[in-house]
Amino acid sequence: MAIHNPERTLVRDASAVRSTVFLKILMAVSGFVFIGFVLGHMYGNLKAFQGQEKFDEYAHHLRVLGEPMLPHEGFLWIMRVGLILALIVHVYAAATLWKRAQRARTVKYQVKKHTGAIFASRLMRWGGVTLLLFLIWHLLEFTIVKVNVGDGATQIDGHDSPYLLLVSSFDVWWLTVIYLIAMLALGAHLHHGVWSATQTLGLTGSVRTRKLAKRTAFGLAVLISGGFSLVPLGVLLGIIEK
Repeated sequence: MAIHNPERTLVRDASAVRSTVFLKILMAVSGFVFIGFVLGHMYGNLKAFQGQEKFDEYAHHLRVLGEPMLPHEGFLWIMRVGLILALIVHVYAAATLWKRAQRARTVKYQVKKHTGAIFASRLMRWGGVTLLLFLIWHLLEFTIVKVNVGDGATQIDGHDSPYLLLVSSFDVWWLTVIYLIAMLALGAHLHHGVWSATQTLGLTGSVRTRKLAKRTAFGLAVLISGGFSLVPLGVLLGIIEK
């Protein structure tokens, strides 16, 4: 006959709780890594408003940054590897937490009205999937393969021009629409993600810090998604042109 051991059950549950908290911390930290990256990326994108020479000069500078201590494009590869690791951690933690939440629902329940928490959770999950798919396409288009969906030239004197590729791509209206939709998803993801991360890291212990965290989350979401949207809109409106 099996003997129930309360102490053993308690320890096991405590371990599961600690594991869940650790996964949430991993999500928060990896998320902040991405925020740092997208802020820098957004700043670089906005150089398109300064014209082809300045934008291509910025892109070239990233390739030679750290030379001669680093090889050509060494800095970019260090950044790429770091971002890939952060992405793996972020996706793994999100998927594991989602699976645990599903298993915790021993009985399927129905709700007549979706609560804010349920909506936010679904928005984060599907918004994250949308952003992951967009990221794959974005890398194929501008980094890995450099797919030119437009009909404009993307080279100057036989050399690739990131500026011309950018303008040629966003000259295509439907691609700009897809990009802007992705930026809306990014803004929503950042808004809820930053707020959740501050809670996970224990930064919302008072009314004042909760208000600050909410304002910071909203401000970052608007700043980043809005900043990224300015360039395709600028191309579409003819402000940024070849």
